[in-house]
Amino acid sequence: MFKKITEAQISRAIVGEFTKWFDEYIISDVIIVGGGPSGLMAARDLANAGFKTLIVESNNYIGGGFWVGGYFMNTLTFRAPANQILDELKIPYKEIEDGLFVADGPTACSKLISATCDSGAKILNLTKFDDVVLRHSKVEGAVINWAPVSALPRQITCVDPIALESKIVIDATGHDAWVAKSLEKRKLLELKTFGPMDVVSSEDMVVEKTGEIFPGLYAIGMATATVFGIPRMGPTFAGMLFSGRKAAQQIIKKLAAKEGLLRKEAVVA
Repeated sequence: MFKKITEAQISRAIVGEFTKWFDEYIISDVIIVGGGPSGLMAARDLANAGFKTLIVESNNYIGGGFWVGGYFMNTLTFRAPANQILDELKIPYKEIEDGLFVADGPTACSKLISATCDSGAKILNLTKFDDVVLRHSKVEGAVINWAPVSALPRQITCVDPIALESKIVIDATGHDAWVAKSLEKRKLLELKTFGPMDVVSSEDMVVEKTGEIFPGLYAIGMATATVFGIPRMGPTFAGMLFSGRKAAQQIIKKLAAKEGLLRKEAVVA
């Protein structure tokens, strides 16, 4: 029934293809740490704009809380105008009350993941953020390691990480804000912590505060809440999608302007 293929051929196909694309993304335009809804949304828009975009995710799956919503009930809620993005992603939804929409978690998450993959963004899962690459007071990449390494007792393992370079790094690690915290421990940032739940204020403030928090580093989604002390929003996801999109728009504008300047300098030279 199936074509006869040896184990060695299968191994060579896996190793060869993975290392080929991974080598190409050791230097990227944008590294997004965290593959939840805000990170996926940012990656999709950035890759669609032609920027080489890599998502680093510590889990073996992508999507974060977008799979399950709240209390292990996989019905997601969105407030208007998030229905516009749901339409764009072809995610089915239902209006429960005026301006309040629900969608099936697995369907919504798989649609967003598929749209992100279709955009050309690459995903490096089971990979844990370890530190930033910091040069001249600017974030210029991420230090990474295999996620299982952190679960091993330190006394029996010593596996050095590797570094990836990029023009921009996005912290999309949720409430943990791991990338921002790597700067806080060096006293380069002073983080607050997210506040008690308040959906009405939280979603607006997360989007409002989304942006560059240190040269070369952007915070999106609930990482923004931890950085600025914004209330948590709970299982509603409009703010996540719009936060990812806003950061993408800011970065596209910044990188496009920089690229234009470089080209102008090249012409002058």
